[in-house]
Amino acid sequence: MTRVGIDWSGVRRVLVVRLRSIGDTVLSTPSLIALKRFLPSAKVDILLEDWVAPVLDGFDAVDEIITVGAGRSKVAAALEIRRRNYDVVFNIHGGTTATFFTFATGAPHRVGYQNYRYSFLHNHRLSSSADFWKQDKTHSAEQQLALLGFTGVPVNDRPKSRLAVTSAAIRSLEDKFYEKTGTQLAEIGKVALFHPAAAFNTKEWAAENFARVAEFLAGKNLGVIAVAAKDEQRVLEDLNSATDVPIHSFSDLTLPEITALASNADLFVGNDSGIAHMAAAVDTPSVVIFGSSNRDHWRPWTDAPNEIVFEGFPCQPCPGHECKQFGEPKCIQSVRVDAVYDAVSRVLTKEKRRP
Repeated sequence: MTRVGIDWSGVRRVLVVRLRSIGDTVLSTPSLIALKRFLPSAKVDILLEDWVAPVLDGFDAVDEIITVGAGRSKVAAALEIRRRNYDVVFNIHGGTTATFFTFATGAPHRVGYQNYRYSFLHNHRLSSSADFWKQDKTHSAEQQLALLGFTGVPVNDRPKSRLAVTSAAIRSLEDKFYEKTGTQLAEIGKVALFHPAAAFNTKEWAAENFARVAEFLAGKNLGVIAVAAKDEQRVLEDLNSATDVPIHSFSDLTLPEITALASNADLFVGNDSGIAHMAAAVDTPSVVIFGSSNRDHWRPWTDAPNEIVFEGFPCQPCPGHECKQFGEPKCIQSVRVDAVYDAVSRVLTKEKRRP
């Protein structure tokens, strides 16, 4: 593999293109960290979809977040990034829209993978992250870091994901918690954060199972706060109706508020999701339950104690939109409650041993 020769001494502006979801955005932070420490005097920006942009509020390794979405058309966003005269653009997303934006910058160095659709619109193309790292399986964070390393940015230490906890988010979280519960957040003692929802049913462990875990944690003197999006309220209702253990549930928290909540939790338990990656990025010990998705690619990217729980099937991983093998998602349905108990116990023990 031949690495790209970029004269980094003359680089003043860098753009990272990272569209799509919460988890994708959180897992871009290792690349942003690597870029900013390599180019402390350069301007490092990121292009995100507007709905997910708040997850990077207060994040110190990016200078400016440029958004595209309901509030701004693709053409308007393309014109804006064109005017900024970027020297280097990294397309760490790879979709057609991301490639359009990368090319629209007119940057002299446009970096992507050879297997991207319309990859010819990039003038620096890496064969694969496996070729860069010289290993068969790579994590999403490693896949993104490989593009930087390909151009000479030091990435061999593989920085972990990181998010900022803002004082504004802490205050608004405390206000919402008190308004709903009549209790100060700081007064509820040790707590686990649950996220029982997921993008697909092939990734969503049953609410009744989470209820059993809540009861198990009550025996360890940990309370539970559960979060989900507004359109996932049903999952929170199912969770609360399946147990007599008191659970504080919220479907109206902003992404910065969830980050603040995760940073104050003693444990995270949830499905493979963007919220799981947010918890990992604030060093919360975590247990993540996997169904259809790629465990090597999406496991928590953190140094905090963590475990993934799954039942292996030959058809894993799969796209997850539906279960074509069995008609119903046996992968997530087969995950045993006692396996999650055991993982929780191990993670809590590891957390006690941390300096």
